[in-house]
Amino acid sequence: MSTAPGRSLARTTLTLGPALVLALAVVVTTVIGVLVGRAAVPYAAGDPGALVRWGLPVLQGVHDLAAAVTVGFLLLGAFVLPETTRTRRRWTAGRVAATSGTLWLVSLLLLVVLTFADLAGVPVGQPGFATQLAAVLWDLPTLRMNLISAVVVLVVVMACAGSESKAVLAWGWAGSLLALLPLALTGHSSAALDHMNGVNALGFHLVSATVWVGGLVALACFQRGLGAHLGPTIRRYSVVAGWGFAGVMASGLLLAWTNIGALENLLSRYGVLLGVKLALGVVLGAFGWWHRRRFVEQLDEGGTPSFARFVLAELVVMGSAFGIGAAISRTPSPTNVIVTPPDTVVYALSGYPDPGAPTSSSWFTAWQTEWLWLTVALVACVVYVRWVLRLRRRGDSWSILRTVSWVLGWGVFVYATSGAPGVYGRVSFSWHMIEHMTVAMVVPLLLVPAAPITLALRALPARRDRTLGPRELVLASVHAPYLRVVANPAVAAAIFFFSLAIFYYSPLFGLSMSTHTGHVLMMVHFLLSGYLFVWVLIGVDPGPTRWSPLALLVILFTTISFHAFFGVILTQSTTLLAPDFFGVLDLPWVPDPVADQRTGGEIAWGVGEAPTLVLAVAVAVQWMRSDERESRRRDRSAERDGDRELEAYNAHLASLGQDDAASAPSRDVARTSTER
Repeated sequence: MSTAPGRSLARTTLTLGPALVLALAVVVTTVIGVLVGRAAVPYAAGDPGALVRWGLPVLQGVHDLAAAVTVGFLLLGAFVLPETTRTRRRWTAGRVAATSGTLWLVSLLLLVVLTFADLAGVPVGQPGFATQLAAVLWDLPTLRMNLISAVVVLVVVMACAGSESKAVLAWGWAGSLLALLPLALTGHSSAALDHMNGVNALGFHLVSATVWVGGLVALACFQRGLGAHLGPTIRRYSVVAGWGFAGVMASGLLLAWTNIGALENLLSRYGVLLGVKLALGVVLGAFGWWHRRRFVEQLDEGGTPSFARFVLAELVVMGSAFGIGAAISRTPSPTNVIVTPPDTVVYALSGYPDPGAPTSSSWFTAWQTEWLWLTVALVACVVYVRWVLRLRRRGDSWSILRTVSWVLGWGVFVYATSGAPGVYGRVSFSWHMIEHMTVAMVVPLLLVPAAPITLALRALPARRDRTLGPRELVLASVHAPYLRVVANPAVAAAIFFFSLAIFYYSPLFGLSMSTHTGHVLMMVHFLLSGYLFVWVLIGVDPGPTRWSPLALLVILFTTISFHAFFGVILTQSTTLLAPDFFGVLDLPWVPDPVADQRTGGEIAWGVGEAPTLVLAVAVAVQWMRSDERESRRRDRSAERDGDRELEAYNAHLASLGQDDAASAPSRDVARTSTER
């Protein structure tokens, strides 16, 4: 009985109209990818054959659309589609996502084979082809990243097939986005001079475009079975599409400049393709916003607008953009962008040219924008301020000091990553330690008092249709079992210190300094571990049970003592950390890397003092406020019940006195007997 609605809805998702729309998008994508990508023209040298030349753009288009469908169905199933006792929309979403994910997986594996043939200039199937492929499968970055993505997609497919759990679909959606990120490390942006910002922009671009397109495809397939839920679903998707459009356009502009490099290169083949793709994005965003607004207005007025017309034009333009993207991936970017600066050793190891010796003014003038962290900070501030304004519009108040603290904290974070600490911290240990201490100890002191979780729970609306909205995600995170473990003050302190020691005295430190992925993960860990440590000490947001202030002070001073001990060890060190990195840079303004490392130890030792004092004062203030609140509570209780608690306590003392008086003769007799 329970499977009938699910089967009916599964058939609905494969109705003729949406299937034709999706097929049209596939055709447009592959045709553009093949024709614009010059698949019909043999290579002048090392031609791998027509199968590879025609197969690569077609496979790339299939890969992109399969990924979009997987991401879109998981997105709608977990966060957008209303669910009732009579529907099994999540089951259908998981099943379709597993099917498209399988196609995504197969396309990734085939891309590995065809990409190797294209790079090696040999046809598929020639003698020794498989042996040559196996020999370089993990050594070539393009092949390695596709394999990593394939493993992640396989896990997502296995988890989501037939699942009706919104939590599983939500984690599957996150995993599907994670599978897209390795592909950003192999695009043209990874070879540009500013390749780290280029890789970040490409990652944003892939995620934003896939969520946007995939959500629309999934919406087209589900719309016939939504009925009265169609309006709320489109409204929710429109919010997602708005963020996706913003991400696509912002990252697209950054990508264009990163890979073009100069205005005269706009007329190159690569520049023209990028310009067409950006123009399609602008048209698509404007048209989509207008069309969705008109569609929802007609629904609210009781009309029955044509959904096929609503979605057809958007998918055609999206398919065109995907096809041009496939062509761009096979078109060399302007040669003057892909260059190696004179200081090849520094650039080869760090990904950045030597910034030169710092001066006294470098604290204010040195700047290299890290667009990833700048974007994170801007989004965090915009969302926070929007929540505050939402509270004020409905008549609620929110402390202006908390808002200032939040914005200031992210401002300090941007300075630490893009300003002088970030610029020089890429090649100097002492400057790196300034960046580390700022991100891990100073920034959390500003972010935690802003109480973002409390603000979110007050500002975000609750959903009543069994979907995971932003408020439900926040609540699920706050009450998650793992948080009860990591938010234990002892565990948080251990994470804060021991991960520090393990990180610096293991190969992880060298990887974080020499690889893009390692550097990003390092910054995430610094920020989260510091935030967690400060939160368990002075946080006011809801979470696991708080320890007593005295116990928190013990945890604080114990942890900082270990932290200071770590700094002292560094000040006396004679062995260079990450020798394959700092020992090879040979910077003229850092003649002795070991001495620079000792300076970093002094910074780690000294910078920890001020945050410790602030935290200790904050814990003490919270202690006093807690005592004051308890005193006021008792006073109010005494006024209500005539100080019944004090009278009960006095009566208890009186009864103890009477018991002592009654038992005194017995004790005297016993004492006398003992003396005799």
